[in-house]
Amino acid sequence: MSSSVIDPADAARRDFAPAADTNVLLAARGGAITFGGKLFTFACRFVISIVLARALGANQYGLYNLALTALSVGAALAAFGMDSTLVRYIPIFARRRDDASLWGVLQLGLGFSTILSVLLGVGMFVLADPIAVQIFEQPRLAPLLRLTSVIIPLLTLSNMAASATRGFKTMRHATIAQDFIQPLIRLVLVIALVVIGLNPARALGTMGVAVGIAAGLLLFSLHNLFSLRRAIRGARYNLREIFSFSIPVFLSDLMTTFRDNVQTLLLGALSSVAGVGIFAIANQMNMFGSMFQSAIATASRPIISELYDQGANEQMGRMYQATTKWSFMVNLPVFLILVLFPSQILGLFGKSFVSGATTLVIIACAIMIDVSTGMCGLILDMTGHTVLKLVNNSVRLVLSLLFSFLLIPKWGILGAGLTLLIVLSVTNLLRLGQVFYLFRLLPYNLSFLKPLTAGAAALGAVLLIEYVQPGNPGLFATAAQASALMLVYIGVLWLLGLSDEDRVVLTHLRRRMSRKVRPR
Repeated sequence: MSSSVIDPADAARRDFAPAADTNVLLAARGGAITFGGKLFTFACRFVISIVLARALGANQYGLYNLALTALSVGAALAAFGMDSTLVRYIPIFARRRDDASLWGVLQLGLGFSTILSVLLGVGMFVLADPIAVQIFEQPRLAPLLRLTSVIIPLLTLSNMAASATRGFKTMRHATIAQDFIQPLIRLVLVIALVVIGLNPARALGTMGVAVGIAAGLLLFSLHNLFSLRRAIRGARYNLREIFSFSIPVFLSDLMTTFRDNVQTLLLGALSSVAGVGIFAIANQMNMFGSMFQSAIATASRPIISELYDQGANEQMGRMYQATTKWSFMVNLPVFLILVLFPSQILGLFGKSFVSGATTLVIIACAIMIDVSTGMCGLILDMTGHTVLKLVNNSVRLVLSLLFSFLLIPKWGILGAGLTLLIVLSVTNLLRLGQVFYLFRLLPYNLSFLKPLTAGAAALGAVLLIEYVQPGNPGLFATAAQASALMLVYIGVLWLLGLSDEDRVVLTHLRRRMSRKVRPR
């Protein structure tokens, strides 16, 4: 009688069920599409920010960003949690083939939020002068707020239609409209305006035009996925269930939006408008750090909702670990570049922005902590634990307000950055513990050692270059060192090999590529 030894790696691969493969592929495919769009958006915004920062200066750029902040807060108020509601319930009703309930949730998501956005827009238009003068002591902000009041309904409708298309587990429609076409239109319009002269109102107007076009495209795409030419009375409204979900989400999302923008608002009210502009640039440079995580999370939302509805906690755990590792792996070299070369990066926007170098490093640390804890908040959201989400966001909002009032008046943009670091550290650890308590899931496994090793090697390579050629590097030398860091990082990752989830995704990609190049 012969005995055989089972290779644990082979056993793990056999245990990775076809259903889990499918969900990982869906998350990877959707995440790749969304990340590609977000990467394009980041590139366009980067160019737009350089043009606007150099054309407007820190003060006017600060006014422009205060208006954008008002737009974000207004759209969040108008959403009323319906964006998450659409993403959660559309895949559930679609899987059950309950078209009446699906039509009902679409009516509520699109109609209710749009009506609310119009009312909020009217309110902002009327209150523009008191807000600008009494709160920010900036009369020049009032006309920008009036322009913002017109854009709020367009942005709300665009966001709701995008969430609805994502609920059908397709990411390309929202990505094409919001992440490719919208930023491209803004970029073209901003560059065109350079010829006749840029000011904050014209810059904000480009946003309105781009958002309006994106909203129209998304409504057309949604109609192709699920015909909107239906009798209104043919819908079934699960009002109690939907509003029981959406109201806590709305309150927590509102807290999230206000919390994410509280530093900008308080910098404008307690510090200076120029500080708003500098902080906005430092914050934007860290957008790349959270883009990939956001892309993966966006693609994973309907999948997590469906897995939880089926009771497939094991598959949910595999997705949790795989997506967290991917986000960490993509963000680590970007984090290292931001920490090593903050002054050189901010120098691209003008000398008045270089003073935010320390703040840029602090924000980079905060974003890295956020990325490293994975999509624990999304799991709480998509599994219906909206009360916990509300509690977490309440804690986060209180901490944001407390430390903002303590640190911003004394330290300005540095205090805003420190507030973000403290708040993200505390709340992410809280959510991490809650997910473990509820589902016994952690986002980490031994495969995390690979990107950590690659990051250490890449950091060592840059430090070696600086040791051989000491001194503050110029723009060309900075680009060369950053390129060396990326090459070493990717090379070491490749030498260390791939995990099972990585192989599943790459095998799928190779099959797709072979089909495309196969002669017919």
